[in-house]
Amino acid sequence: MSTVEYEIKNTTELRNAEDAIRMAELENMRPLPRISVHAFCESEELQRVVERCSHDRRMSKVGLRITSGGIAAAANMFATAPTPNLIILETKAGAANLLSELAPLAAVCDPSTKVIIVGYYNDIALYRELVRNGISEYMVQPVAMPDIMAAMATIFVDPDAEPLGRSIAFIGAKGGVGSSTIAHNCAFGISNLFSTETILADLDLPYGTANIDFDQDPTQGIAEAVYAPDRLDEVFLDRLLTKCSEHLSLLAAPSLLDRAYDFEGQAFQPVLDVLQRNAPVTVLDVPHAWSEWTRSVLASVDEVVICASPDLANLRNTKNMMDALRKMRPNDKMPHLILNQVGMPKRPEISPSDFCEPLETDPIAIIPFDANLFGNAANSGRMISEMDAKSPTAETFSQISHVVTGRIAIKKARKGGLLGLLKRK
Repeated sequence: MSTVEYEIKNTTELRNAEDAIRMAELENMRPLPRISVHAFCESEELQRVVERCSHDRRMSKVGLRITSGGIAAAANMFATAPTPNLIILETKAGAANLLSELAPLAAVCDPSTKVIIVGYYNDIALYRELVRNGISEYMVQPVAMPDIMAAMATIFVDPDAEPLGRSIAFIGAKGGVGSSTIAHNCAFGISNLFSTETILADLDLPYGTANIDFDQDPTQGIAEAVYAPDRLDEVFLDRLLTKCSEHLSLLAAPSLLDRAYDFEGQAFQPVLDVLQRNAPVTVLDVPHAWSEWTRSVLASVDEVVICASPDLANLRNTKNMMDALRKMRPNDKMPHLILNQVGMPKRPEISPSDFCEPLETDPIAIIPFDANLFGNAANSGRMISEMDAKSPTAETFSQISHVVTGRIAIKKARKGGLLGLLKRK
């Protein structure tokens, strides 16, 4: 390998490592508050970066506009219009004349408006002069999407705010694939394995089974929360939660058909906000449905887990869901996939490798069909690890709990691992 090739290889690896670090930091970033942002972009590169920001789930409350042009275009526009909470300006002006070019904009800018400048000169003296004159941040091209979002978070997110808990949504590719059972066992596993306060929220209001699976009969639950968002705070939430174990609480579904459960797109967002502020981990049992509110929930959580059985309808639905979620969550990791009920007697199946090939992903777990184990657990109101802690299935749920909470990296299943469980059947 020549010296030039070696340097290019090292530079590429360094950039990839830096990008990975920035994306990891982005995963832990709190959502931005409800603010207005107007970006003025002189280059197509920055315009693409800002457009990518606009599709990020952490920007769901942000009103963002993008205009071609620089400082002069901003000054002209805001001479007759109120300024937003934040202006992002791209400019090629240097230290000698940048402040003078900013003067017309400063004359029409509201004092509370923050300004981020994206320039082309790596000049510490210029940076200090801009900060002294009220500019919130000066960034040097090339900038990436995590850089822009981190700059906005620095300005508008309280650094002393309590960290938000991790939210994990489980949804089935088809009804009856065991998504709820997997969600409940994983919530129980997370709370026990890591001694972490965990809330399981059953979002299937008419048919939810979390109360049955944990042998509970609460009089209140998620219905009271979603129908009274104005009352929802930490005290009210505590009244609605049911204790299932030392570290696991349940926000149960009413499981009644006394009303139609029709919700607007953002109906569950106040509930999710309160849950994330009050527990390190929230597990959401999302019903198999595709509506505005389920899309909103899936778009806003930290992790999505799709549960499927190995047949053609599940494959089609999983592919459609993954494609839709990639568009809804372009800056997030792909949804996790769990294959469940594998090896059911007398049922024709698609092999795991053939199932996963068109999806371009590997499952984080393959759970064999075991009618006795799961049936007895369900009828007893107990979890799999309570029924048989040493069973391969209990170990599988332990591994899933590690993966979805980010405690271990996802590894391709190998012989003797999760795939090995199936081969021993």
